Amino acid sequence: MSTVPTVDILAIAAHRDDVEQTCGGTLLSMHARGWRTGILDLTQGESGTRGTAADREAEANAAARILNVAHREALDLPDGNVENTLANRLKLAAVLRRLRPRVVILPYWQGRHPDHYTSATLGYEACFISGLAKVATSGEANPPHRPFKILYASLYADVRPTFVVDITPFVEQRLQSLLAYRSQYGTQPQGSGLFVPEEEIRERTFATARHYGLLAGVRYAEPFVQKEVSLVDDVMNLAVQSI
Repeated sequence: MSTVPTVDILAIAAHRDDVEQTCGGTLLSMHARGWRTGILDLTQGESGTRGTAADREAEANAAARILNVAHREALDLPDGNVENTLANRLKLAAVLRRLRPRVVILPYWQGRHPDHYTSATLGYEACFISGLAKVATSGEANPPHRPFKILYASLYADVRPTFVVDITPFVEQRLQSLLAYRSQYGTQPQGSGLFVPEEEIRERTFATARHYGLLAGVRYAEPFVQKEVSLVDDVMNLAVQSI
């Protein structure tokens, strides 16, 4: 997708289709509120059981259009071997300085796939060094930038979320963004033991979103965790009924 000057919210994930699964509805909701959203995929999908990197790129671009994101790009970190190295932190920092998001969404820091939990730590540390004036990054000489808020998309983690985002108006569009990855979710014999059958994708994604929605009294939601304590100015405006 074409380069944009900045985004307000940047979702960073290890693989093309991770964002669609964990926070695609939130990106749709934030776009509807007028915020500029973006996605940074760290790998290109060359090691996936299904499809090729070229397939995944075309599908990711199609999904980005469905999600209404202003910008999407992919780095060249090895698929299946994402490492938290200085070189990789600098690659991410260069993107952060160029796109200058206020909010960054990262994968949760625990999980089955090493790329996912490594990306959480890598992303956090890249956000930190991106704000260091004396750390140089390659490419354009953009000034230092440190995101204000880092959130962790926790949909696949067995943890109580800090908060959830109501995605009820966007749940169908969110599903369509995931189904844009035909190489991954179309019915096919290759990898059938690893992937959710196409006929079950809707049921599983809606059931998970329904679970998190019930926690907050809405129909469908996506969960997030933040590490810091929140500050409330007016307790009269706190959402979600206690009793």
